[in-house]
Amino acid sequence: MVDRFRFGKERTEALVAPASGGRATCYDTEIPKLAVRITSAGTKSFYVVKRTGREMVWFKLGVFPDMSVEQARKEAPKSLAAFASDQNPADVRRAQKQEPTFREMFKEYGERHGIKKRSWTTDQSLYANHLQSLAPRKLTTMSRAMISRILSDLEREGKAGATINNVRALVSTIYGRAIEWGHATTNPVTGIRTRAKVKRDRFLQADELPRFFQSVAEEPNGRLRDYILLALLTGARRSNLLAMRWAEINLPDSVWRMSDTKFGTPQNVTLSPEAVTILQARKEAAKPGAVLVFPGTGASGHIEEPKKAVIRIMARAGIPYGRNDPDGVTLHDLRRTLGSWQAKTGASLAIIGNSLNHKSQQAMAIYARPDLDPVRASVNTATAAMMEAGGMKQKLAVVPLLRRAGATRKSP
Repeated sequence: MVDRFRFGKERTEALVAPASGGRATCYDTEIPKLAVRITSAGTKSFYVVKRTGREMVWFKLGVFPDMSVEQARKEAPKSLAAFASDQNPADVRRAQKQEPTFREMFKEYGERHGIKKRSWTTDQSLYANHLQSLAPRKLTTMSRAMISRILSDLEREGKAGATINNVRALVSTIYGRAIEWGHATTNPVTGIRTRAKVKRDRFLQADELPRFFQSVAEEPNGRLRDYILLALLTGARRSNLLAMRWAEINLPDSVWRMSDTKFGTPQNVTLSPEAVTILQARKEAAKPGAVLVFPGTGASGHIEEPKKAVIRIMARAGIPYGRNDPDGVTLHDLRRTLGSWQAKTGASLAIIGNSLNHKSQQAMAIYARPDLDPVRASVNTATAAMMEAGGMKQKLAVVPLLRRAGATRKSP
């Protein structure tokens, strides 16, 4: 028998198997060249039926119910398009099966190129946190609209423009390599706008520092508490501080020799007396042979995400958190806080740029061989000013304050 009706799950399930040795065919009224063939054993298979010259070609799409009606309707136009362009749908399908998924392409990119990049750790974080929905998809199945929707969702979640642009750039780079290596022919990111970067100038004010330090003292996780304090006292970037190694620290000279920086050049970070005292305490509490200052249980070996601790500390201090609040403070704003207090205590832009490793050629021109002495003086002066504004006039008062919270202290 040959029947025509609009395919649906219930009607397809209700199709009756023909007598032994026979088979029946039904056609969809929505996509006329989409058929379902029923065998006497009750097997129901979707086909695209197309005449090529004198021959009627039956191209099998899948078996119901493993392939749903909706999936069959989605696949049928692809096969018909292949016929229209004189391609064999079976060849097209085989090519698609061999085509890598975004997950496979990201892995290949990492193995062939990514691990050579200084920003590879950042790329891995962007992929893990924002691109998992793309991971199982074949490269040629992703459209500009799909990528644009992911970026718009990040925008609605309040992600920074720089983060959204970095996600966009990563996807574009992956596709660029895929085209170069013969896995794709087009880049779906082409034509998607970049987001404007909003410059932030937020830093902890004098009236906020007492509440901030008190809240830090009440933080039960000692490891994260020390991390956040050192973020403020050193002005170091998040990734560098997370990966801080004992081999880089010279406590007698109060210097942190940071070998791997954002710009690929080593940096000497001067350590204030308060920072040295915190590091000395951590050194004494560390396990023998410890490599990392802030060890963790993840693949990197160090703690991964201090954000929750920052949120807790700001909440206890009554200080707004986050980029979505115009008065909100983020972890990166602690870095800006040190620079701002250096400026408040008279440091030049060149000194501030050197202490924070800002890559400004104009500001750094006078430092062909940077001398740490003026940088150290500036950092120590700014730290002392912050301590005084925070209600801790004695130079190392921050440490006894933290130790008074030791009853709730967790791992070092």
